[in-house]
Amino acid sequence: MTPIFDTWKLEYKSIFGAVRQFETITFSIRLPKDIQPDFPPVLVLFRTGFKERFLTMHRTAEEEECYVYSADYNARYTDVHYYYFSYTVGGIRHYIKRVDCHNGAVDTGDLFQLTVYSSEYETPDFLKGGIMYQIFPDRFCRSGKVHENVPTDRVIRDDWGGTPYYKPDQNGHVWNNDYFGGDFEGIKSKLGYLHDLGVTCIYLNPIFESHENHRYNTANYMKADPMLGTNEEFAELCEEAEKYDISVILDGVFSHTGADSVYFNKNGRYPEPGAYQSKDSKYYDWYSFISYPDVYEAWWGIDTLPNVNENNEDYTEYICGDDGVLHYWLSKGAAGFRLDVADELPDQFLMNLRKSVKRYDKDKIIIGEVWEDATNKESYGVKRRYLLGYQLDSVMNYPFREAIINYVKGGTSRDFIYSVMTILEHYPKPTIDVLMNFVSTHDIERAINRLGGDYCDDKSKDWMAEHWLTPEQYRHGKNLLKAAMALQFFLPGVPSIYYGDEAGLQGYKDPFNRRCYPWGSEDYELIEYVKELSRIRKSIPNLKDGRIYFALNGNQSIDERIVVFTRQGEKNDYLFFINRTGEPVKIPDLPGLLDLFTDFEQYHGEYIDGALKVEPYGYSIVKAKFIPMMKKKK
Repeated sequence: MTPIFDTWKLEYKSIFGAVRQFETITFSIRLPKDIQPDFPPVLVLFRTGFKERFLTMHRTAEEEECYVYSADYNARYTDVHYYYFSYTVGGIRHYIKRVDCHNGAVDTGDLFQLTVYSSEYETPDFLKGGIMYQIFPDRFCRSGKVHENVPTDRVIRDDWGGTPYYKPDQNGHVWNNDYFGGDFEGIKSKLGYLHDLGVTCIYLNPIFESHENHRYNTANYMKADPMLGTNEEFAELCEEAEKYDISVILDGVFSHTGADSVYFNKNGRYPEPGAYQSKDSKYYDWYSFISYPDVYEAWWGIDTLPNVNENNEDYTEYICGDDGVLHYWLSKGAAGFRLDVADELPDQFLMNLRKSVKRYDKDKIIIGEVWEDATNKESYGVKRRYLLGYQLDSVMNYPFREAIINYVKGGTSRDFIYSVMTILEHYPKPTIDVLMNFVSTHDIERAINRLGGDYCDDKSKDWMAEHWLTPEQYRHGKNLLKAAMALQFFLPGVPSIYYGDEAGLQGYKDPFNRRCYPWGSEDYELIEYVKELSRIRKSIPNLKDGRIYFALNGNQSIDERIVVFTRQGEKNDYLFFINRTGEPVKIPDLPGLLDLFTDFEQYHGEYIDGALKVEPYGYSIVKAKFIPMMKKKK
């Protein structure tokens, strides 16, 4: 049956996904011939806070079962638009709206979304086609170098790999004051390892001086934490990394500072009065006091993390000015910033931050921590504008992570495809090419635990601290992790490896997902597997920016054990087959099944006489002649 409307097909919507400002899109619907509208159908579009626009649709073609009605829309305004179609028969108005992920249906469903982004929106090239590696600095590698000016109230651990402190004191506070000694010199000593792994960009969790080991409670934005080294040693790390074609991105924590900081100075650690000590402090207006000095706005009510007023002119200048924090660290070699809790940073501050970073160098990147669809997210009653071209370049791609994990653990291919395609349809193409794709981070349990271990959301910290995967669970988790990583590396965006995932490092939730890298006890088989994925990623140009199309899923010849998609290029497409199960999957009569493609050529995997074998928890790749995106052969 011919669909009434399908956003994935170019014969219905002439540009797939988000569109650049001033591009013209042709929308077409197909009405069965027995439906005779009283008047021409209309396309109805609107933006939040603006009136609807009604565009008349004209009959443009006759097909065997239906008439085609079309309308052109010139996307003049950058925003998230919503749209539907309407027609009237016998005086009764009918609506065509979205059902499932992409199809239209009559008199049911939700609105379709169209993202229109700035005509000037571009994202940095250096990350495209690359591989990111996330490092929690205290736990990756320690050089043993003695660092100066380390505060004496820190607990320096000598048991690399031990369980991080997690027990609260008598007041219920966990101080996070134990340090294992990872530092800049340690990272520098492993640049060769990272290069061999295929890494092109390091993302460092916070490095600024702070008085807890996670360093999300900034004490001094202009100074590296002394346990890590000096500002000059950070610059040397960036300079040395560049020799390996590796860039370094920093974590920017700009929604709050530490209470124990130069700026707030609640503990009196610093000689100059902070906002807590004096209303005459130059930092006083950065904060919001309810009852001075002890009651103040704090991040999630945690009194060690006082919130800042990001749009305070002095604070904005301190962070975004020509002599501010951003330019200082960029001048030291940073390639950009990942922004902690981007949904808590006001629009104006994000726009000021982008202007500052791009004023320094348009090729520096800005990645936001956003856990949901970043195009239609609302936070604190405000509809966010992250990806229209005025704020972020990219976001942490949590929707992909959940889609990958859920599918590998047994979810349906339909749910996986819909989750992935929704993001690809909503996000601007410049963003998609630099999306940060991961399966683990410092804020969630490691993927190997999520895939192979017990459910942990209802477990205590004591359980997480003491609980390790059994050998059987580890094998199962490792196998599923391989399938998950194949998806991570081959989907659009940039794969981001959380340090130690490639070595089999385990860990449930914070702080156990932040254990020390297991130097000397690595899972070398897993490391070699990641190196293989990296080599394949770098050898296929389509993986840098090629569009994706799920070619086979839905075909009755392919079962739920396998997901299949293409990454498209100018001359050839590459088809990726990922098997999530412990049994080999054989696909017979490959050319007959893939009626979208011709001229098959083996690239990776066992492919004999038209039959393709996909190994357990493995992948196969086939190179095929290009066919235009999302259009079937006649």
